[in-house]
Amino acid sequence: MADQKYEVSGEFKNGYDYQPFRKVIAAPNEAQASERTFAIIGSKHRLKRNYIKINGITLIDGE
Repeated sequence: MADQKYEVSGEFKNGYDYQPFRKVIAAPNEAQASERTFAIIGSKHRLKRNYIKINGITLIDGE
């Protein structure tokens, strides 16, 4: 199955505040898109999953 593009939006803890993010992730389904988002943001900012909140995942059409 080919990967589709998903736009994942949410927020992560940055110091004492939460900072919003929006990422475009290539994944076969929504569950994999959220897992890849946790992995990318967690490794880049050294955060555990409970400091990352995903508010929405939408499929990007036409690409």
